[in-house]
Amino acid sequence: MTTRRMTVSQALVEFLAHQWSVDGDVRQRTIAGTFGIFGHGNVAGVGQALKQLSVEQPLLMPYHQARNEQAMVHEAVAYSRMQRRRSTFACTASVGPGASNMLTGAALATINRLPVLLLPSDTFATRVSDPVLQQLEIPSDASLSVNDAFKPLSRFFDRVQRPEQLFSAALSAMRVLTDPVETGAVTIALPEDVQAEWLDVPAEFLADREWVIRRPRPDNGSMHEVIKAIRNAKRPMIIAGGGVIYSDAHDALRTFVEATKIPVGTTQAGVGSLHWDHPQALGAVGSTGTLAANRMARDADLIIGIGTRYSDFTTASRTAFQNPDVRFININVASFDAFKHGSKMPIVADAREALTELLAEVGNFRVDSAYEKEIAQEISQWNSTVDQAFAPTGLALPSQTQIIGVVQKASDDRDVLICAAGSLPGDLHKLWRVRDGLGYHVEYGYSCMGYEIAGGLGVRRSAPDRDAIVMVGDGSYLMMHTEIVTAVAEGIKVIIVLIQNHGYASIGKLSEDIGSQRYGTKYRFRDAHANNFDSDNRLPIDLATNAESLGIDVIRVEPTSNSIADLTAAMAKAKASSRATLIHINSDPLLFSPGNESWWDVPVAQVSTLESTQLARTSYLSNKEKQKPLIGEVAP
Repeated sequence: MTTRRMTVSQALVEFLAHQWSVDGDVRQRTIAGTFGIFGHGNVAGVGQALKQLSVEQPLLMPYHQARNEQAMVHEAVAYSRMQRRRSTFACTASVGPGASNMLTGAALATINRLPVLLLPSDTFATRVSDPVLQQLEIPSDASLSVNDAFKPLSRFFDRVQRPEQLFSAALSAMRVLTDPVETGAVTIALPEDVQAEWLDVPAEFLADREWVIRRPRPDNGSMHEVIKAIRNAKRPMIIAGGGVIYSDAHDALRTFVEATKIPVGTTQAGVGSLHWDHPQALGAVGSTGTLAANRMARDADLIIGIGTRYSDFTTASRTAFQNPDVRFININVASFDAFKHGSKMPIVADAREALTELLAEVGNFRVDSAYEKEIAQEISQWNSTVDQAFAPTGLALPSQTQIIGVVQKASDDRDVLICAAGSLPGDLHKLWRVRDGLGYHVEYGYSCMGYEIAGGLGVRRSAPDRDAIVMVGDGSYLMMHTEIVTAVAEGIKVIIVLIQNHGYASIGKLSEDIGSQRYGTKYRFRDAHANNFDSDNRLPIDLATNAESLGIDVIRVEPTSNSIADLTAAMAKAKASSRATLIHINSDPLLFSPGNESWWDVPVAQVSTLESTQLARTSYLSNKEKQKPLIGEVAP
């Protein structure tokens, strides 16, 4: 057997360069490259291996810098989402804080079911140097390190304590990364001494290997009841989730709904399943949904969930579906989600395969003309509402809705909108008119502040022929704007629209709704006597100048009556540029987007001396009366 003497890190890096994902006719590298910040632990291991390859075979394993370990995981995840989970990056970090900085990214990846390979360095396996710098010591368990914190956040975890363990760890990692059901963060902890140790590596380990992505078909036995339920439904509705996007089931969904005229509401991850102007597209559903989708969901007698995990935003905290006779069909590649909420009609299958078979089996079923007319009326009314909300008013501080309207109008059909946290995701879910299956990229499984700019870089790396438009509020920008430096260093064009609210707009509104009067949500000088930040004395923050200091081109939109027109011109300039550009604009956080007759369950204090909290509690109890213990059928 032919072997090569290599270090563990050299073998791992070269192994990763030869892994391929196969999805039907699509074949691409599973690990597109490596992000890394090097310190003690990986500088002599993975860092040395990448350097050696850059000399011997520069194109075999692309390497990219990052400015924050969490950010590089976000960038890898964003890339993976744009690749429909077929490809991702590996991320390497040093011992201690470098490794633990990736924990938030790991949680985000696993919650969103998106693959990323994490290679955190670990302390010496031999313990010859013990304790080392940045080592966590637990008196009761000497085997624990900070990397054990990855275990509950990872879909697969291993620690390579001996060189020979690399083979099984690496192969297991690839199995999980390419599994539509199991995928998420995959972590291989690498002790710093083991990274640099040698072993004889078989040629077979370093050869090209293909990983076929499974697309399971529905079980014949479970389809009979589903087809019967669809044929008997009077007011059916589809909830399209991220599974439609990852399965590339757009065409199958469109064909199915054009034949049956069943309307479609989308989750955050499912936006793009249908284009916004499709006759069956109701838009977003749930707590951040459109009025059209929520009204149709309220009265639906059959909900067909496709590739959704039914989060509380999708179900409006289990208040969205009020028809007492409503039934649920859950189609999901993961049985955990297919059986969720007590569904009596779970279909464990790939979204595209299931839709194809449903269309073949439902025959000539089509909703009646009265229901079809109602759908069209609700969509038309909502579109008119959005048009009015987008219209400029001449205010020096425009609403966030108006800003979204300008960005929407300036964008091209194939541009990708990136966002993650704050009030923007809710407004974008309701308002953004998506015109491409991959045109809407809002990370809302974890809603992680700081994802936006790193995510924009990942999108642009994945699709260099598309403009990546990042919309971010000042709160999230301050969390992690450092990847602007990466965009400048690598010449990655992103357009960042930075909306300054002088505080946390989303939590401010939520705080007001639950009776806490926006406490602690404004960027103000602290009033030590009153123990709050509630004064009108704003902080002298200049985020535009901050961005300029990082090397990006900046366009300032001043707060005047011409701010909307100036934003329009700024977007045109940014689109025409070949360089990364940040547009800074102020908004009025107290001007809200159109209502949608929905609710989100955030508990309100049962007792309080504050009148505002007392009033909020009364409203909360009223909404709780609509809440169901399950979204599925409840026995009489």
